[in-house]
Amino acid sequence: MKAIVQDTYGPVDVLQLRDIDPPAIGDDDVLVQVRAAGVDPGVWIFMAGRPYLVRLASGLRRPRVPVRGRDLAGVVAAVGARVTRFRLGDEVYGTCLGGSYAEFASVPAQRLAGKPANLSFAQAAAVPVSGMTALRAVRDSGAVRPGHRVMVIGAAGGVGSLAVQIAKAYGATVTAVCAPAKADFVRSLGADDVLDYTREEVDRDGPRYDLVIDTGGDRPLSVLRRALTPHGTLALVGGTYTKGRLLGGYGRQMFHAPMLSLFVGQQLRSVSSMERAEDLEELRNLIESGALTPAVDRSYPLVEAADAIRHLRDGHPAGKIIVTI
Repeated sequence: MKAIVQDTYGPVDVLQLRDIDPPAIGDDDVLVQVRAAGVDPGVWIFMAGRPYLVRLASGLRRPRVPVRGRDLAGVVAAVGARVTRFRLGDEVYGTCLGGSYAEFASVPAQRLAGKPANLSFAQAAAVPVSGMTALRAVRDSGAVRPGHRVMVIGAAGGVGSLAVQIAKAYGATVTAVCAPAKADFVRSLGADDVLDYTREEVDRDGPRYDLVIDTGGDRPLSVLRRALTPHGTLALVGGTYTKGRLLGGYGRQMFHAPMLSLFVGQQLRSVSSMERAEDLEELRNLIESGALTPAVDRSYPLVEAADAIRHLRDGHPAGKIIVTI
């Protein structure tokens, strides 16, 4: 099969399109014929091996998993002996451990769900990692309910664009923080107010928000806290992954936020995706109800996967970037 492979860490130039053997599957796995795969900051991080801390998990000198990509949507091509939830030909979406920038991927069954019926494969591939992260920020960290005020910093990005819609679906009033060129886009997602970060800081309105979701990693905790109510929650998502060799853009916040939470009334939390079928199914319900629609900025064919990752790193996409297979 054809796949995007790397033998060493580095810039996008380390990626190569090669013919490799299809992955084997275990008793609890599903072989998916990949139709589309998402591009998220984690792809760049594991390609570059930066921040260096990720190499403890991915391989100190070279990537243990040579194929890039995690998000996917596709068709079931084979199932393991203990898999009962899926059959050949089922349309699915989820996340894989072994790389989704390939014609086939091996996926643990607990990381898959049926693809939302009203989405294309490209749209569905935009959801899993970013959607589950956004869901955790809104539902789990923020415990958002009707009447809450939520601010989403980086509202035009992959996680942010989904977080705006999920918060609205949970009954919140949402302020989106983005560049002026993306104002109309985030309003189309349902944002009630838009803050132009080139002109105003996020504490413009004082301690107003029950939940602030920060996907940028650029601001000090002191500034973010000034936008929160005395008992509000700060959800730190991702970070500026091109900064900081050892820990990345959220290095300080990751360590300072939990410690500071011990001494203040506000909850300061780091958020990451817990990839499980239950959350994919909840996202599917939101999508099929019309409450959530993933935004695709642009798509690239598999052979141009390096360009897709480069666009993520250097550009400011509105929604997600997709690799199609």
